[in-house]
Amino acid sequence: MRKLALIPALLMAAPALAQELPGVTDGPGPNMVIEVAGADGTAKGQIVIDLYADKAPNHVERLVTLARDGAYDGVVFHRVIDGFMAQTGDVQHGKQSGDTAMAGMGGSDLPDLAAEFNDVSFQPGTVGMARSASPDSANSQFFIDLAPAPFLDGQYTVVGQLVEGWDVLNSIKKGDPAANGSVEAPDYMATVTIAE
Repeated sequence: MRKLALIPALLMAAPALAQELPGVTDGPGPNMVIEVAGADGTAKGQIVIDLYADKAPNHVERLVTLARDGAYDGVVFHRVIDGFMAQTGDVQHGKQSGDTAMAGMGGSDLPDLAAEFNDVSFQPGTVGMARSASPDSANSQFFIDLAPAPFLDGQYTVVGQLVEGWDVLNSIKKGDPAANGSVEAPDYMATVTIAE
């Protein structure tokens, strides 16, 4: 079963947003710094995510652990839906250097996490953990909203907020709407580091 399976009728394109997100400030962190590259290896720029350790401590600890272990380096944005979100983080099947046909179906070798739903609404730049039908199945995959998605509130664990790189996020190669956003020759996270 693909992670973050949503009803296609809910995936309506939103109007284009400003280059920067108004009212978004960098909190206490830690920050996840993602260097994005195109399928050909060309650098596209940097995305910085402020992680909400106070709202979802176990999920943030997982992201930090995987980033520090280098597990996210080279992982593709396997599902990108224009006007909705960009999904990545499948460390099992999503390495850019391998066969990504099953990207979105895997996780890490660490156990799944119990949901840590919180009061943060899904808005542009909000980062949530992908999961299967079970609320307690998040593992390594995450998604970054490209537009408001309040219909996800209380159903997916919010783990952070984009604080830099809105233009880079919007430049990530979009997938085929007829294939639920699956991306052919996808962009990828060249390196992922943690800044305290």
